[in-house]
Amino acid sequence: MLICLKNVTRVYKVGVERIHALAGINLEVEPNEYVAVMGASGSGKSTLMNILGCLDRCSGGTYELNGRDTTRLSSGGLAHVRNTQIGFVFQSFELLPRLNALKNVELPLIYAGGTTWLARRTRAKEKLERVGLAGRIRHRPNQLSGGEKQRVAIARALSNNPSILLADEPTGNLDSHTSRDIMMLFDELHRQGQTIVMVTHEEDVARHAERILHMRDGKIISDEHTGDRRLTPEDMEVDDA
Repeated sequence: MLICLKNVTRVYKVGVERIHALAGINLEVEPNEYVAVMGASGSGKSTLMNILGCLDRCSGGTYELNGRDTTRLSSGGLAHVRNTQIGFVFQSFELLPRLNALKNVELPLIYAGGTTWLARRTRAKEKLERVGLAGRIRHRPNQLSGGEKQRVAIARALSNNPSILLADEPTGNLDSHTSRDIMMLFDELHRQGQTIVMVTHEEDVARHAERILHMRDGKIISDEHTGDRRLTPEDMEVDDA
């Protein structure tokens, strides 16, 4: 089991009020699964993503990643898990504007340590080639299109060969054609063995996944295995005529 959440809760205190963002989440995700999380604003999906990404701690329950109980880790331990086992892809790309694509992808490798300059540079190039940007490695973010920026962000997320790739609205800032290309890239990464958990409010994006979780009021209200209704690259073809 890669991900195992048992009765996970998250409570925030706002003045005298207690807000139950997560109200007893039980979830298991196997290696190489592709899971989409959907729900209205305030449903708890972003809080769940923060817990999975070790960006936040649960108030109760346990979260095991690769058999390790993350609720027992120190802040430094959580930072190490984030950097070595989890790749993040955000709607707003979160690239450093003064660094070119290659150096943006190298950053997680620098933070992780234990590699030489040459090894970091070689792996960063490999990841950019993997997402189709071999010819754009020296370009800064302001010289890249939205789709290219997201590809750099995906390459950066893959730099440390993470156990899970967490994507938060990865097509939210992209047009329909570019969104199609990015989702086809996620599909290919999944076929290559990458575990993906993605938050989205778009039904057609969610249908790329094998499982779709629907959340409401801090709970998972449905867990649907998409089966034959899953989108394929052919379903995404758009007539440009």
